Amino acid sequence: MLIKIRPNEKQKYWEIWGYNDMESQNSKRIHAFDNDVMSDLDAVGIAQLIRDKQASVQEVTAAAIARAQRVNPHLNAIQLECFERALAKPRFKQTGIFAGVPFFFKDNTDYQGLATSHGSKAVNGKTVLINPKISQQFLDQGFVVLGKTTMPEFGLNATTEFKDGSATFNPWHTDYSCGASSGGSAAMVASGAVPIAHANDGGGSIRIPAACCGLIGLKPSRGRTFDSDAARSLPINIISEGVVTRSVRDTAYFYAGMEQRFYNKKLPKIGLIEQPIQRRLRIGLVTQSITGQIDQETSSTLNQTAKLLADLGHHVEEFQLPISISFVDDFSEYWGFLSFMLQTFGKKAFGAGFNAKQLDNLTLGLAGLYKKNFYKTPLFLYRLKRMQQQYQDIFNQYDVLLSPVLAHTTPQIGYLSPQLPFDQLFDRIQNYVTFTPIQNVVGAPGMSIPMGQTQVDGLPISMQLSANIGDEKTLIELAYEIEQAKPWRRIQDT
Repeated sequence: MLIKIRPNEKQKYWEIWGYNDMESQNSKRIHAFDNDVMSDLDAVGIAQLIRDKQASVQEVTAAAIARAQRVNPHLNAIQLECFERALAKPRFKQTGIFAGVPFFFKDNTDYQGLATSHGSKAVNGKTVLINPKISQQFLDQGFVVLGKTTMPEFGLNATTEFKDGSATFNPWHTDYSCGASSGGSAAMVASGAVPIAHANDGGGSIRIPAACCGLIGLKPSRGRTFDSDAARSLPINIISEGVVTRSVRDTAYFYAGMEQRFYNKKLPKIGLIEQPIQRRLRIGLVTQSITGQIDQETSSTLNQTAKLLADLGHHVEEFQLPISISFVDDFSEYWGFLSFMLQTFGKKAFGAGFNAKQLDNLTLGLAGLYKKNFYKTPLFLYRLKRMQQQYQDIFNQYDVLLSPVLAHTTPQIGYLSPQLPFDQLFDRIQNYVTFTPIQNVVGAPGMSIPMGQTQVDGLPISMQLSANIGDEKTLIELAYEIEQAKPWRRIQDT
């Protein structure tokens, strides 16, 4: 059951559930880490526990369900659940690398037996009868699916908030956004309900919620996994499939497992990576946002990360992206084009029950923006496609780019609400999300890693590592090294 909690209702749920200590009515940090069978293990650790017969799949599934039920009234991160089905008869591939590990799909990806609503009241989702290729590629790794997580309408926003004023809250502090569009997945993983969850990324939707919730979020190269039907139909495929995790190891094992199921011969193999990088890298330090300056705390964390990498022996130097301000307009136009297509062809895409009158202000505003500028379509598509070579040329000089994930720290609930007037909301999103869309357009990998925290309320501040198309291996190896040198903050320790 989906529970929508408005900000002024959270106190009521705290009182009902009677949380104590970290999760008392006086606390805004929510997690479910406990001394149950899952403990604080990552997904690889839980899978090993099951393989060694130190715990059964049923025990792990029951523990994850109990955790999800404990935190969800605070976080509102579950769109649909299938707990009874998962507990009564877990369906999973026993030979998968994550056999028996509890897992959530994001609500824009079909899973047999559940409906898909894409986070929108306009979509009257019907129960899915068959798993598509991309879902099956995930399932072949052995996950036990517990349900689907929340997302903003069609994944268009950078926060998981809805037109009725409800939201999914950040486990680190429930006054704040959990990011988007894979916000529900990030909240479930950060809170300890599950160790890993599905996410996908069309402009930052893996990396942004990972950044807000202090997780690892790797957007892979275009074509690294099976594409969804929606991705294949786009004039420029900007959507990549992946996960959010709490450890680099889980991310590394995940992509190794996905590669066993499907390998794109146009890309270099990733393989199973278990060790930090050995070679020293040339790292370009991106200190400027395309739309302007980044805030002080983000800048400080960026400089601290650059110093850490330099201290580890890497060559780090400032670098200005050869990307003009026109990219912002071009991507915005493409963003609007997608919204227009959703509004216009919604019934064909989602069935006769689609109701365009239920779309939120952001979707409608973006569609309206495109209508005013539709004649520019050939030009912005041409310029966006041309960027791939420009981006690849950067890596004749560097191995990796280091930048923030976001231009400023995580905003409070309401700052990016779809209830805001479109012009105000659109301006805020553009100034917030400036570092992530480039990788989507060119098809390159980008990875969010948690590197700092805000002085007020202790929200995670995350940095982005990005590389040339097909070079996820370098990002994972470097992230291993950073994780060893500066272990990630844990929500249960603070």
